[in-house]
Amino acid sequence: MSEFQRLRCRVAFHALKFRPKIQVLGQLMVQRLRASGQPFLAFHPGLVRNTLAYHGCAELYQDVHTELIQYRRAQMIKQGILNDELSVDSHVRRSNGSCPLMPEEIGLLLKEMGYSTETMIYVAGSETFGGQRILIPLRANFSNTVDRTQVCTKQELSDLVGPETPLPLNPFQPPPTKSEEQLKEEWNRAGPRPRPLPPRPDRPIYQHEKEGWYGWITESDTEPDPSSVDLRNQAHRLIWDALDYIVSVEADAFFPGFHNDGSGWPDFSSLVMGHRLYESASSKTYRPDRRVLAELFNIIHDNLYHHNNRTWKRVVREHLNKSLSEDGLIRQSLLSKPTTFLSHPLPECSCRIPSAEVPKQVKGNDGRFLYGGEDECPRWMQLSQEDTRSESAVVEEGSDDNSESEYENDGVEQQESDDSRGRSSLTQIPMDQDDEWDPND
Repeated sequence: MSEFQRLRCRVAFHALKFRPKIQVLGQLMVQRLRASGQPFLAFHPGLVRNTLAYHGCAELYQDVHTELIQYRRAQMIKQGILNDELSVDSHVRRSNGSCPLMPEEIGLLLKEMGYSTETMIYVAGSETFGGQRILIPLRANFSNTVDRTQVCTKQELSDLVGPETPLPLNPFQPPPTKSEEQLKEEWNRAGPRPRPLPPRPDRPIYQHEKEGWYGWITESDTEPDPSSVDLRNQAHRLIWDALDYIVSVEADAFFPGFHNDGSGWPDFSSLVMGHRLYESASSKTYRPDRRVLAELFNIIHDNLYHHNNRTWKRVVREHLNKSLSEDGLIRQSLLSKPTTFLSHPLPECSCRIPSAEVPKQVKGNDGRFLYGGEDECPRWMQLSQEDTRSESAVVEEGSDDNSESEYENDGVEQQESDDSRGRSSLTQIPMDQDDEWDPND
């Protein structure tokens, strides 16, 4: 059964291969983000309209965005996807940890963790509900906050998409204007008198209020079917998510705004956290408890940016540091393992060398291991590791005396990977391919 589990792990992580163009551009993005010589942090907001509607987080927004979230929530209830009330208290849901952390809260947490204002932050995710406006507080605290449109050129992104048939830029068609004679005729057919007075004329709806995918809400009470532009943008999001996935896995640190969305399948942040844990268990991946953070933010809600509560700062730092340690791994295992092991592939996808010290083992109520419990690495894996070390030692002896030897981690956990060290399997491009290789296989 252990060999079947190893096969399962290799299928889940090593078989994940993007198109060569996506891998090349993803690796190029990582190099550009590290061009300054400083590490960068990847942040995925998790602000998706479907997720916000499913958990009832409409009141985190204002104006038209709240109405859009509630409309989608009503659709979910009608379709049987959601078995809940339409109007719920978003602040109660937020206190339960069911809502994403807002970008201004993420910026405040990173400042308390000691990140400087010059830290490079990459915003991942093909959809951020609210657009760039919702990210203004984060950019105000960290000036080097970028996304794929700032790291890549328009030509590089368009090359991934390929040639497409041009579509109209503004597919929204307002209803035809009625003439004065039509209005009088409708008034005469309105019914017997006395009739109520006609409503006051609405203010004119300007063109800039109709632009964008939410323009229908200014003209109609029902959301129209997706247009050709909407369907094309949905297809493009799959490509942007692939690029962001590569950058997030390769990032020096990763902070999820929302994970474990309750859909039964791992979301973007959960998949990235699981892949980072598989590639390098020691990588800096934050696993915050949103319920605890919501309680902390409620304390300073009236004075969010100008408070000087040292106790609050110390508690925040302690919580985030714990999320990086064993406590965060154990909590993530409790939340993720009942759904899928992809978001937390330990201890199934790891093994231990015989000479390593066995750490403490933590079991859940169902008897499975939450931390520790890795099996011993098979003999063939130990021999291949020894051969790799001997080859690297020969290369180091033949190299120049002034060259520094590459750091090699002989840690306790040995990941089941036969890829070259220092690079993720996502960014390794096969150079020699069969002429008859079929990309659909």
